[in-house]
Amino acid sequence: MKIDGDKATFLKETIERWEREGLLSKDKAAELQNSFSVKGFDWQKLAQYAIYISLACGVFALGSLLLDKQLSRLLASLYNTPNIVIALISLALASYFLWIGNKRRKNKAQQIFSNEAMLLAGVLLIANALAYFGKTVNKDSENYALLFLIAVPIYGFLGFYFRSKLIWCFALFSLGAWFGTETSYLSRANFYFLGMNFPLRFVCFGALLIAIAKFKKWSPPLQTFQKATYFIGMFYGFSALWLLSIFGNFGRIDDWYKVSQLSLYPWALLSVVICIITGYLGFKFKDEMAREFGATFLIINLYTRFFEYFWDSWHKAVFFSVLALSFWLVGRKAETIWNLEFLKEQSAKKSNDEF
Repeated sequence: MKIDGDKATFLKETIERWEREGLLSKDKAAELQNSFSVKGFDWQKLAQYAIYISLACGVFALGSLLLDKQLSRLLASLYNTPNIVIALISLALASYFLWIGNKRRKNKAQQIFSNEAMLLAGVLLIANALAYFGKTVNKDSENYALLFLIAVPIYGFLGFYFRSKLIWCFALFSLGAWFGTETSYLSRANFYFLGMNFPLRFVCFGALLIAIAKFKKWSPPLQTFQKATYFIGMFYGFSALWLLSIFGNFGRIDDWYKVSQLSLYPWALLSVVICIITGYLGFKFKDEMAREFGATFLIINLYTRFFEYFWDSWHKAVFFSVLALSFWLVGRKAETIWNLEFLKEQSAKKSNDEF
């Protein structure tokens, strides 16, 4: 069995300690020592991160080119091209990348991340095509919500057709963009929609996606995307909940500046309580995603409160000392939990092997 280096070191030290304490015979200890080896370098993760970084660098390179003054003048001379032509070119390129990405998934299935990168390029070009199509159809409109709404069924169909969770997530992000843009357009008079500011709206939006994802009767063809929908719902909901704990239900930033952070304590308390409840339900019902979101955003909320309430009042040496100590304690506790989980897994595996 191949395991990570840290786990191998911990297991080796544990076996040696048990041997010294007489809990294991020398032969049994040697057998256990030979039952595992250190896992090699994770090339798959390196490939994944390298391709993601490559895409990000490509975006930055494009941005740098667009900021170049000489190139900007050249592009300005070329931008007499009608918007509809640019939209059609983008759509043609998107079709090519989607086609080649799908073909590679069949012929080079092992190159998972390269194939997904091709599909991602197609998705981004579709977004560009929709943007220029919108400029062609209604160039004077201030409401771009319809473009995001059009993207939802397009991405949804492509995600279903290619069985791509990545494209499905883009459909859900487009749906969120439509929701935010449409409600902002409708509420531009007072920045509130049905009495809710922007973060509170997305708490409700995220909760709706979570409810849809937890609905049991998903049709078999769509069950592939159930977990992805659950993740996006959690992401929307908890990110918005964290922002709500900072800004409260204020629509204008000027109004928020006039109040103290202590006056927003009820929103902060609500956020912490929801994180605790989510984490507890995750542990109780063995819902790993709920457990991780609850625990992660509970820590984020607690540290946010620490910065809000003590940054100005405490000496910075004391502030960072307490911060360092707290992170050390969190790390030690996480390490203890990891060790217990790891030993539990090994014990269960050993019992299964003996059985």
